[in-house]
Amino acid sequence: MPEPARPPRPRPRRARLAPLWLAALLAACGGGGDGPAGGGAGATPSSCSVDDQKAWLVRYLDQSYFWYQLAPRPDPAGFTDLDAFFRARLYDGSDPAFPRDRWSGFTSAESFQRFFGEGATMGYGVTVAALELDRDGSRPLWVRYVEPASPAALAGVVRGDEVLALDGRPAGEAVAADDLAVLAAAKEGDALSLRLRRDGVERTVTLRAAVYPLTPVQGVSVRTTPGGRKLGYLMVKDMVTQAAPGIDAAFVRFRAEGVQDVVLDLRYNGGGLVSTGASLASYVAGSANAGRTFAVLRYNDRSSGNDERFVFGNLANMPTRSRLWVLAGRRTCSASEQLVNGLRGIGVEVELIGEATCGKPVGSVPVQACSRSWSIVNFESVNARGEGRYWDGFAPTCAVAEDFRSPQSDPADPLFGAALARADGRACPAVAEGRAMPLSARERRARSGRASDERQDMIPR
Repeated sequence: MPEPARPPRPRPRRARLAPLWLAALLAACGGGGDGPAGGGAGATPSSCSVDDQKAWLVRYLDQSYFWYQLAPRPDPAGFTDLDAFFRARLYDGSDPAFPRDRWSGFTSAESFQRFFGEGATMGYGVTVAALELDRDGSRPLWVRYVEPASPAALAGVVRGDEVLALDGRPAGEAVAADDLAVLAAAKEGDALSLRLRRDGVERTVTLRAAVYPLTPVQGVSVRTTPGGRKLGYLMVKDMVTQAAPGIDAAFVRFRAEGVQDVVLDLRYNGGGLVSTGASLASYVAGSANAGRTFAVLRYNDRSSGNDERFVFGNLANMPTRSRLWVLAGRRTCSASEQLVNGLRGIGVEVELIGEATCGKPVGSVPVQACSRSWSIVNFESVNARGEGRYWDGFAPTCAVAEDFRSPQSDPADPLFGAALARADGRACPAVAEGRAMPLSARERRARSGRASDERQDMIPR
């Protein structure tokens, strides 16, 4: 297959990821020496002054940013604020071939290391279905997901609770103002008050932000369809190293119980590590595809020698290859979309049930400077057939809208119920009256600039 045209932008020199997973994570300002990610001498700021950090960003973006040739180049002297300068330097969508950069950003080095190194996070552990609502605030605001080990779970908050107020502010007012910032804790011990309603009963819970472990694999079960087919279900929430044991255990069970088809719930999976996605895809692809290309990461034209190929593995507990249904939606992003693209690249039939995915075929090699972990788009991902650039996401083959009152792994859940029907060869169910039709990624971008509250990562490790 001929290689697709390389984008007209310099290729970032690839950073070595190992130091990001270590405790000695360059926590001080400066430091780090002349690593490749920063583009040679002065790979990190010489100090943490705003001027030195701006100078470092200029060097880094000019060497490593995927869209460096298309990005604006405002004069750093015109900015006293580092964050404003960074936003001004991001590619703005001026080339019709590429949408604007919505993904480059930063987080604290502590938060990044906690999530990707330790498999933990800090916060309340509750997310709501705000992106699904119109801003008039006329529809209920549902709790859509609760992390099992989080303060919210310990307080009895569950998917399907209706949120009436957040810290005393009516939910409809917060949605109309596009202001749900109170759900993101700034530090451990922060408090959040939620007034909730379930089955007509109202209650108020107060949550205290804490550090808690992620539960990346959930809901593993085997169900028999009305037509007699055995389906294995698993939800993978985050593509992190800690997901590996749970994924392997799920497929051991699937093989032991004679599963014929697999339902993979990625509706809230914002991505993560390429290696985790490749391993998960390998269980579905089967041993016959071991060694074939899962994904090729292609950097800009200044670092084309750093392109990297990930392959399907031959895993010990891999079952006979099964049909795959992926439950997907607007938060299915980055490394989870890469899984779909990688399987399709070797001819595996993947049926998407739900909504269009987020549309992020690019990723980052995180680098640290001044206690921040910067994830700036460095590369694009293509599959074995050279297919990528799915900026509008992957359209569902069976469009189904969520009902947040139904547990995800229950046949009453519209997405899982549709998978059961499709496994028996029945038609995709019609969208139930009273629930909005799913939107395409482009329609969502046109309607709202609100960002997802999940991470959206594709990290080459």
